Amino acid sequence: MVIVDMESKDRTRQLARSYTKKIYTHKNVDYVEPARNFAIEKATGDWIILLDADEVLPEELGLKLRRLAEHATYEFYRIPRKNLIFGRWIMHSGWWPDYQIRFFKKGSVSWGNEIHSIPTTYGKGMDLPCEEKNALIHYHYDSITQYLERLNRYTTQETAQLTSEGITFSWKELLTKPVNEFMTRFFVWEGYKDGIHGLALSLLQAVSFLVVQLKLWEAGRFKEETLSLDEVRQQYSKIENDLTYWFYHKKSEAARGVNKLFYKIRARKKQ
Repeated sequence: MVIVDMESKDRTRQLARSYTKKIYTHKNVDYVEPARNFAIEKATGDWIILLDADEVLPEELGLKLRRLAEHATYEFYRIPRKNLIFGRWIMHSGWWPDYQIRFFKKGSVSWGNEIHSIPTTYGKGMDLPCEEKNALIHYHYDSITQYLERLNRYTTQETAQLTSEGITFSWKELLTKPVNEFMTRFFVWEGYKDGIHGLALSLLQAVSFLVVQLKLWEAGRFKEETLSLDEVRQQYSKIENDLTYWFYHKKSEAARGVNKLFYKIRARKKQ
């Protein structure tokens, strides 16, 4: 067992000593990807199960992964992740099955140093069946305050990455990016089935996109532009059409008979 501590201020290191002597320190860079690669380097086993500090590996899943390693035909496995947010398992809104590559042969998986980077893989991989018994447990967000604190850190890192890629502020994307994120989570990924949790999380994720765009504006020294009311109205008209389309599209999926046809026609008019 290898534990990488990112300059924690609590009793992490003290508690960890009862499990392993292999405790290392990595600079706290406000996101986890660089520390993952560091942890992989320190691991000595042929197979690695990698967990973040807010994740739990259920015993039944751990035993299953051991069996897979003993008769392995793949180099890595994607594991579904059960996200617990604001006291509830979020089953839609893009939060399930939330596949993560966390079990792999050493040397077959590595992460980039960018925040939320998709790992690079070598060899063949397999998805574990999308069932709760196969899922890691992720204690994601406990409170709105915690969400907003992370939002500020993550959006700063994301803005720095976009700036390094030469991406600059666009006032149109200040409108479209957050709205598209909301529609994707709430309608496409059926966040409405998660009730108020789904609505709140879809809005919060939209806010994160809004903040990234505003930080891009800040990175450009708050450069002023002349706005045309006609252009703003045009953007809002498109947003209104898209929202109306998704409303009727989802209504048509749930309806039957004449009502289904009615909603389909209304949705098609907004395409």
